This record gives sequence, C-alpha cells and structure tokens, in this order.
Amino acid sequence: MRKKRYMSLLEIMIVILLIGVITSVVGFNVKGSLEKGKVFKTEQAIVQIKDLLLLEVAGGASIEQVVADPVDYLRRSGVPKEPSKFILDGWGETLTVEATYSNTDIKVSSNRLNNYYTRTRRSNPDVVEDENDQDAPKY
Repeated sequence: MRKKRYMSLLEIMIVILLIGVITSVVGFNVKGSLEKGKVFKTEQAIVQIKDLLLLEVAGGASIEQVVADPVDYLRRSGVPKEPSKFILDGWGETLTVEATYSNTDIKVSSNRLNNYYTRTRRSNPDVVEDENDQDAPKY
C-alpha cells in the first residue's frame, strides 16, 4: 500500500509567492499601458477639438466667443454626442482652450498631459526644439 503525499506548507508558500511576483509584474506593465492610453486619448482629443472649434470660427464665430464657451460651440458643430465629456482629457480633467497671441489660432492643452511629458522627459509634439536645446513654439 502506498502512502499519500501531502503538500507541505513551504511548498504552498512558494507557489503563493510566485503567483504574487508574476501578478505584480503584469500589473506594473498594465499600469504603463493605461497611462499611454490616456496620453493617446488626450492627444487625439486636442487635435479633434481644435479642428472642430476652428471650423466654427471659419463658419463666422469669433475666436473670442469660441474660446469663451467651447462646449457650446462643440455642441453646435453636432459632431460629439456629449460635448461636456468630449472636452475632457484622458484623466477626466477639462482641457484648456485659449486663443493665441495674434488671435488667429486656437490652442488646446491639458495640464496632466504636460505633467506627463515633464515626468517622462518626453518631448511635447506642440513644441519644436532648436539647436540651443530651447523650446520654441511651432507658430
């Protein structure tokens, strides 16, 4: 007759430790992917909102009016289903809409996206670096 062999407490603890290590590695990688997703959503929203608001300006509205109430002009464009949610960045904060110095263009930005660029030392696509490593706006 064979004796039954039971798992020892040490074997169970090692298995639980391995599962915890694997889970933490996967969780860390997923967190980075979620952050990149928020960045992508914000970058795309900035481009789309700027284009929609400039279309409203081309339709006859003044830049000052559009910048003062961008949600209303997004609603008038008829493109986004929920303009109040459309103007949020990937982190759920409202995007900043302002006119440029010459009042000929609209700038849409996100504080959280700028913080992400600073934190990761990733360059902001709205800024072009010159030879002296100083940031110079594209316009």
